Parts: sequence; structure tokens; C-alpha cells
Amino acid sequence: MRRFSQRNSLVTLSDINITPLLDLAFVLLIIFVITTPLLEQGLELKLPKGGQPDRQLRKEDFRTVEVAQNFYLLNGQKLKLAQVDAELMKEKQANPNLVVFLRADKGTLWDQVFQLQDLCASRGIAISLRSEPKPKP
Repeated sequence: MRRFSQRNSLVTLSDINITPLLDLAFVLLIIFVITTPLLEQGLELKLPKGGQPDRQLRKEDFRTVEVAQNFYLLNGQKLKLAQVDAELMKEKQANPNLVVFLRADKGTLWDQVFQLQDLCASRGIAISLRSEPKPKP
């Protein structure tokens, strides 16, 4: 009988038990299913009352200013910065919801772009920087 028990101890298992691996995979899946929606949501806040409602923007609210070498283009006219300032102030008085689309040429000096951006900020005019979309591969 002793020989039989010794022979049995030398036999190795040829099957791999994957039950613990499957248990781990299911636990990780459940963790990700539960935590993913929590990551996408922000905090549930009760905001205070007050302020103004978001304004509705119309096509008439937008003006495009293009910046090139040593001049600005507004309404199809080449202007200097002081002239752009005067035109935008007139339009801001007529339309308080004025938004400026700022388009600049690649070769334009950043100084000109920043001067226009600073001018609009000091006058309370909102700016949206525009660019060309990247081509899809």
C-alpha cells in the first residue's frame, strides 16, 4: 500500500484551474461597471438663484475680424486698430450681445492678435478664436 501512495504523489496535474482567474475578471468588470458612471457625472449641486439667464445668440450678434500683416479686416474694409476700436464700440452700443470672431493668418505677429484681444476685453466684448479644421485622414 505504501508504494501506491508514493506513486500518487509523483503524478502532476496537467489541468490549470482557471476559476480564480474568472472570479478576478468578473470582480474587475463589476467594479468598472459601477465606477464608470460615477466618473462621468459631476457633483450634484444646488446652485444659488440670481444672475442673468444665458443669452440667445443670433447671426446679427457676430462680427468677424481678420488679422493679417499690419492691418485688420472688418466688414470687408482694411482698418488700423484704432479704427477697429471705433467700429466695434459703435456696434457694441447698438448690440450689447456682440461677439467677435477673431481669425488670424499663420504668419501674423502675435502682437497684433493680442492687441485686438486686449482691446475687446477692455471694452467688454466677447471673443471667439477661429481656426481651420484639421483634414480627416
